[in-house]
Amino acid sequence: MATSKILSASIASGVLGGGNPTFSGVSPSTITNDATNITISGGSFVSTPYVDIIKSDTGAILQATSVSFTNATTIVANFTQSVDGTYFIRVENPDGTAVRSGSAVLTVADAPAWQTASGSLGSFAGNFSGTIATISATGANAYAEVSGTGLTGSGNANCAISNSGVITTSDFGGTGTSATTYTFTIRATNAAGLTADRQFTLTSSFYTGSTGGGQFN
Repeated sequence: MATSKILSASIASGVLGGGNPTFSGVSPSTITNDATNITISGGSFVSTPYVDIIKSDTGAILQATSVSFTNATTIVANFTQSVDGTYFIRVENPDGTAVRSGSAVLTVADAPAWQTASGSLGSFAGNFSGTIATISATGANAYAEVSGTGLTGSGNANCAISNSGVITTSDFGGTGTSATTYTFTIRATNAAGLTADRQFTLTSSFYTGSTGGGQFN
């Protein structure tokens, strides 16, 4: 009798097996407008659930293009969303039990778009001091050299780059004593944390005169 009452109560509430699904997180939490897989973590997922994202300001709903059930705590959903914004995530099991994230946990945004062409940023005299170049990518609010490339450091081009994309030097070429082409990669980052990399070169036309030499083109 007791078992029958528990089963009846479960059926009435729409909860069978592990109970209502739960939501604990998503990775990545920021995606672009291109087709992207997101991994959703939680509990009591049942194969195969429906997954939607709900725009936080309009309530517009987009259903996942595909959903892959990994196990009761992990599912992978694929989305192609052309509208930037922040989104709630909703997961519904086949029995109709569902959960929505407590906040808008997914951000859809454009990655920075480079405006400066890749390749050479020019040739400068060795020991030159001043502004080398200014690079730009639409939407970026920070620029940094990718580790291991040849822009910063006295053994490289001996330059610095600001968050606004301005490349400067107090002694172009640093310890170098001969003409050298330096190859380096810059990463542009936007407020959403999305990045875009681009490779550039700078060439030193080294000479042994005083510092402050001009640009060679």
